[in-house]
Amino acid sequence: MERGVARTIVSLDEDIVIRPATVADAAAVAGIYNHYVRETVVTFEEEEVPASEIAGRIHDAESVSLPWLIAERDARVVGYAYAARWHSRSAYRFSAEITVYVDASQTRTGVGSRLYDQLFPILRARGIHAVVAGISLPNESSVVLHERFGLTKVAHFKEVGFKFNRWIDVGYWQRTL
Repeated sequence: MERGVARTIVSLDEDIVIRPATVADAAAVAGIYNHYVRETVVTFEEEEVPASEIAGRIHDAESVSLPWLIAERDARVVGYAYAARWHSRSAYRFSAEITVYVDASQTRTGVGSRLYDQLFPILRARGIHAVVAGISLPNESSVVLHERFGLTKVAHFKEVGFKFNRWIDVGYWQRTL
């Protein structure tokens, strides 16, 4: 798999820059993510995640040659997307799980789409064959985003998560690259 594809900064329009994440982004990423931990069922984590843990996750992605991208607007981190190993067994090495999070103040502004615009070509260049995205349901905006990028629903698990005193379904979307 090719390693250096995402090393250059890519400006997608005048006000959004997509670039590779570094551990220095961990606090900003934690700030975005922890909103979703505290306020939503988008993630099943129930405790806020410290920046040190996020730094470890960024490092883990890099160590297996998977991208973690940052979206900046006016030099402020406003979103991120990354790919993680789908499963640890060797036969899954050409599959990845993708995720995107956008600062709550920046939703529906195109940040998520711009991140995925850059993530998919990097994954293809690195030899990833299939991408999978898990979505807590209902979550219409995430479903629309993933389907816009060619993912189709392949599974629906009923009541597999429990957060905020309620059961939550999870759907899985998939696309081959």
